[in-house]
Amino acid sequence: MLGLMQSQQLLISSLIDFAERHHGDAEVVSRRVEGDIHRSNYRQIAARARQVANVLDARQLGFSARVATLAWNGYRHLELYFGVSGSGRVLHTINPRLHPDQIAWIANHAEDQVLCFDLSFLPIVKAVHGRCRTIQQYVALCDESALPSDTGIPGLCSYESWIGAHSSHYVWPEFDENSASSMCYTSGTTGHPKAALYSHRSTMLHAFSGALPDALNVSARDAILPVVPMFHVNAWGLPYSAAMTGAKLVFPGPAMDGKSIYELIESEQVSFAAGVPTVWQMLLSHMQSARLRFSKLKRTVIGGSACPPAMISAFHDDYGVEVLHAWGMTEMSPLGTVCTLKNKHDQLDADTVMQVRLKQGRAIFGVDMKIVDGNGKELPWDGHSYGDLLVRGHWVLANYYRADTASPLVDGWFPTGDVATIDADGYMQITDRSKDVIKSGGEWISSIDVENIAMSHPGVAMAACIGIKHPKWDERPIIAVVRRQGSDLSREALLAFYEGKTAKWQIPDDVVFVDAIPLGGTGKMQKSKLREMLNDYRLPNT
Repeated sequence: MLGLMQSQQLLISSLIDFAERHHGDAEVVSRRVEGDIHRSNYRQIAARARQVANVLDARQLGFSARVATLAWNGYRHLELYFGVSGSGRVLHTINPRLHPDQIAWIANHAEDQVLCFDLSFLPIVKAVHGRCRTIQQYVALCDESALPSDTGIPGLCSYESWIGAHSSHYVWPEFDENSASSMCYTSGTTGHPKAALYSHRSTMLHAFSGALPDALNVSARDAILPVVPMFHVNAWGLPYSAAMTGAKLVFPGPAMDGKSIYELIESEQVSFAAGVPTVWQMLLSHMQSARLRFSKLKRTVIGGSACPPAMISAFHDDYGVEVLHAWGMTEMSPLGTVCTLKNKHDQLDADTVMQVRLKQGRAIFGVDMKIVDGNGKELPWDGHSYGDLLVRGHWVLANYYRADTASPLVDGWFPTGDVATIDADGYMQITDRSKDVIKSGGEWISSIDVENIAMSHPGVAMAACIGIKHPKWDERPIIAVVRRQGSDLSREALLAFYEGKTAKWQIPDDVVFVDAIPLGGTGKMQKSKLREMLNDYRLPNT
């Protein structure tokens, strides 16, 4: 027997329709690349998203055609979020911090047909456009008057002229909710980046669960500042949850320094902010040096890498701001856990509660998780047993887009690559990573990619990259090198060799010359022993 209820597809277009109808005057405030503050609202965002849909129809882009962005957080990017996906195309947000070679590879692999970009990233577009085989249209996210006269990019137009000739009247199409809505590439593994392809259904369910009180607790009474970039797993889903609830959105654009973020929080009366620890460290340093206070900010969610205890204490004790520790992955859309407290924690002392807050949190509805030993046997939730962390759920990846390998799932569970414990209350804590990728400022750095560049230098016989703790960036890579016989390779020469071969933030902070790198019985480098060898090492200038 089936229920006798109406059935409607879960589509992203319904979010902007709802926001327009019920919260049309709720503000969307953006600091633009031009440096000024732009004010919009959901009513205007919805109208312009429909113009985006109309121009894509006019260009006869097919269903599921990919439209890429290289853009900061701002109102035009938000319009693309809804206009592209709502019309049945796929929004592909590209991380501009990647090396141009990676960006060109990603655009070709995704078969992007349109690229919309902020003028900040014009140098990147100039570097890659000749190698992007499928892109037919380049759109600069600016007014016509700001468009440079000679860029060398054929057919380049401004966003305002691109959508300006098209009507704001549009009927969103109805289609299967399992259709692709957006895609993000992750560089957290070795080799070429891999793409997570999200559906309308997975995105909608993620937005519902992310807004719940025991998750991010999003409501129409909030003014939300997503400092986490919209090119990082769709800003952790906040643009969707905000539209679902009618929350005010405040976008920082390219200005991520502590002073700029603080001024935006205060001027726009932000109540909730989200970002990686590096951003909040800059914010707290600015506030402490200038003896500033928050007038409205009540909570912040911190993810991307582990949040230091001192940061949680500073927010909570000095400024009265609740810190929500969170964890997730690109493959999880990304929310997996949020460290919200339970009633029982009201009865515990501050030190015990702090130990809970330092954990990555408990699963939000829609995500299931378990830890297993090396044989795949499930381990108990006792807070002590640690094993490989596996997840499954409504918005967890089943396979990578255009993957040349089998599904990564193990009996229906996705292996995260993290090692963790889970306590009796369901609070998960990451204890290690099963692979040697390095997390720096919320970004993954592949140790093998760093090693491969070093190994291509004629003066290097062997190289191994490991992560070293850093007070600001969480971890930074260093490269341990065995010189070739007769080589007088210097630290400065090898670091200079990296220039132009990878993104600047992926270049090692230091070179350590060693006589030998420990090898195992199969000839593989034993990085655990290398770390022991360098136990007393300290990064320069830390």
